[in-house]
Amino acid sequence: MNALVLGLLVLAWLFVGYRVYGRWIERRLIEPDNNRPTPAHAQEDSVDFSPAKTPLLFGHHFSSIAGAGPIVGPLIAVLYFGWVATTLWVALGSILMGAVHDYVSLMASVRGRGRSVGDIAHDALGNRSRILFSIFVWLTLVLVVAVFAVVTANTLVQEPEIVIPTFGLVFVAMAFGYLVYRSNVPTLLGTLVALAILGVLIKLGTSFPIQLAGPVLGLAPITFWFWILMCYALLASVLPVWFLLQPRDYLSMWILFIGLGLGYIGVFFTHPAMTAPAFVTFSSVGGPLWPMLFVIVACGAISGFHSLVASGTTSKQLNCETAGRPIGFGGMVMEAVLALLVILIAGSMLVWDPSGRASAFGYHYLMGQGGGPIVTFSKGFGRMVEAVPGMTLVAGMYIGMLMLNAFVITSLDTGTRLARFIVGELGGRWSAILRSRWVGGLLTVAAAGYLGASGGYQTIWPLFGAANQLVAALTLIVVSAYLVGVKRPRIYTAIPAIIMLLTTVGALVYEALLFWSEGKYVLAGIAVVLIALSLVIAQEASWLIRGNLKNARRTVSHFHG
Repeated sequence: MNALVLGLLVLAWLFVGYRVYGRWIERRLIEPDNNRPTPAHAQEDSVDFSPAKTPLLFGHHFSSIAGAGPIVGPLIAVLYFGWVATTLWVALGSILMGAVHDYVSLMASVRGRGRSVGDIAHDALGNRSRILFSIFVWLTLVLVVAVFAVVTANTLVQEPEIVIPTFGLVFVAMAFGYLVYRSNVPTLLGTLVALAILGVLIKLGTSFPIQLAGPVLGLAPITFWFWILMCYALLASVLPVWFLLQPRDYLSMWILFIGLGLGYIGVFFTHPAMTAPAFVTFSSVGGPLWPMLFVIVACGAISGFHSLVASGTTSKQLNCETAGRPIGFGGMVMEAVLALLVILIAGSMLVWDPSGRASAFGYHYLMGQGGGPIVTFSKGFGRMVEAVPGMTLVAGMYIGMLMLNAFVITSLDTGTRLARFIVGELGGRWSAILRSRWVGGLLTVAAAGYLGASGGYQTIWPLFGAANQLVAALTLIVVSAYLVGVKRPRIYTAIPAIIMLLTTVGALVYEALLFWSEGKYVLAGIAVVLIALSLVIAQEASWLIRGNLKNARRTVSHFHG
């Protein structure tokens, strides 16, 4: 099949899904009311709760949820299962499950005074679930922060050309935030100037790469960059959102938009055939198609991390309720657009050779022969966009690398802030000191720093995919409880909740058996614990599945009390 035809068909579906199904969900489940003050106004503190301009908040939300997930997952899924199953999951999952999950969790948090989904779980499922879920989510976020910091540090060492634009963007973002929010500079003018400066930084980066030849302060180059990133994550998690986090993510969004535009223009100019197999096998080295495809491809279809962003930072900055759909539902659809481009690149630009033989544009980079998904994507992206007038293969590869690095860092700093919120919400009930944003940030960075510096993250990272989808399942259960209580149809979230819960349990059972057979008893034990958590969730939610309205209405009294 031609990649251009496939791309146009899926893009049309995503557009219709946003316009038609998105509006249907908005009317049937939410009914936004701009006369109702959002937490950004009602609880404004100019640090975490702060009304944001809709384009800037979209940039923050989209950049935070995207990360490397919608790039890495589809690459691996096409290799394991082929492009047909991967495309169908992205297209259907993003509209019918992921976008609904993101949008409704955002609005449930907005209606719940900006509390995170973990804290809302107390009202929906009880105190035991809130404590278990909050601890589980905090540990997951710590793992994300550790891994993303390690990945970024590796990239800074391997690609010294991106050091200047990576850190230069931080200072550009702070100046942009101050000028737009405190000096009333028009957003469009500020954006054009900031992007022009970023272009200069990119040029400086290529002309003056920051290559660390040896130890710095007694630390190896990768370790030095890792701790620099940890310090940045702490700072970004406590500074006012309008000053650093939000404008940085907004400007990072434009890096991706430029890359997306070039990628799809490249598809138009090259209109290549999908040379990778449409279908590979039902049982690959990555596991059976169900449930593992739905765990491997999370971002781009449905991801529990999205609900943490939506109910963590985004809900505290939403200026009005009608902005919820373009940000929550639209952000997920845009992520599916990115995942689709990756599928087109994986299926048409990379050389399919299951033997894993090395070639300039082969899949061998995904098979433990160096480079990994970042190099694989940048090479395929460069090959796609070199057909665009004025572009070269090297320039395309550089842009692809810059796209990935920018979005990994946005997830790094947002993840730290989200973990800090959980420390305050959960621990703040017992100790006032834990409500301090500095204490919550330091605890998170200390834990993530230990995991990253010691390499301990490598032990538990293989279970992240299933753990992430367990968050999605629980979030869907929580918002379903909310919808029942406010007398809205729960079918649009309850059915995806059941599907994701069954999928998560299936993936965890498969992984537990696999790890046990390989002698990885720690991983097997963690998988069993997560299965038990899944069963607790199912038991707590059984009244919801049976339609017990009494308990659901009790939930609503907490939301509106």
